[in-house]
Amino acid sequence: MAETSTKAEYVVGVDLGGTKIYSGIFDNSLEYVGTAKVSTKAQRGTDAVIERIARCVQDAVDESDLSLKQLRGIGVGAPGAVDAEAGSVIFAPNLGWRDKPRHVVGIFVGTGIGGGLVLNGEPYRGANHTGGEIGHMVIDVDGPKCSCGNKGCFEALASRTAIFQQIKTAVKNGQKTLLTEMLGNDLEDLRSGDLRKAIRRGDKFVEKVVEEAAEYTGIAVANLVNLLNPEIVVLGGGVIEALADEMMAIIVEMARDCILSGTSKDVQIIASTLGDNAGITGGAVLAKRLTK
Repeated sequence: MAETSTKAEYVVGVDLGGTKIYSGIFDNSLEYVGTAKVSTKAQRGTDAVIERIARCVQDAVDESDLSLKQLRGIGVGAPGAVDAEAGSVIFAPNLGWRDKPRHVVGIFVGTGIGGGLVLNGEPYRGANHTGGEIGHMVIDVDGPKCSCGNKGCFEALASRTAIFQQIKTAVKNGQKTLLTEMLGNDLEDLRSGDLRKAIRRGDKFVEKVVEEAAEYTGIAVANLVNLLNPEIVVLGGGVIEALADEMMAIIVEMARDCILSGTSKDVQIIASTLGDNAGITGGAVLAKRLTK
């Protein structure tokens, strides 16, 4: 249990995703003391989602036996282009919203594909705060349409939404898969963990779809390594968390094959050890830095 002191000594990290909102309360040592999770329900509009963020934070505060007065700050990780100084989301396709240290690239494969760049130990935001839109690199100019309006974006090829859409379309066209035995023909309750279960039960179709997504991810990793020459690339998000055993080896192999010869030797390509807590931890670190 968290201490009941009224001193403002806790920070909140919020991971705003296209499917869920996840918040966590962290102490001064960045150890989390309580979390909460609610569905995003982006279709209800911006105001409703903002209300749900507030509810999720309050739920996490309650779970931690704290009060709002004990919070020093809140850091929010949001999908899309973000103006960090103004604290606003410029454009988030999956929400329908507009307006000495290491060099690190982060790629988070979930409902969409988010990313972040840390160069010279500082978050890289770009000229107008939209840098790091990894999910909207065009990988295949003849690929499927992305929610951002372009075709063949990384997100349109390898995100959970893209994987699920490919599977559902194939099933409608007569493709056989163990997933329909598990979940029914409409696959409405499909989750990333179901893909893992199907693959481990020998479903070659699902295995092929996931392998293709992993290959696209490996190509994206290689492009970023060739461009930025980071020391480490960290992959996270719900898809990687559920399917690391099925995807990571393929991602690394494809990336190594596509990275410019002689430049990949010292680059680490790894799965995040923070799992679902990566987003809220990053938000908490940001809040702590800004409230010193």
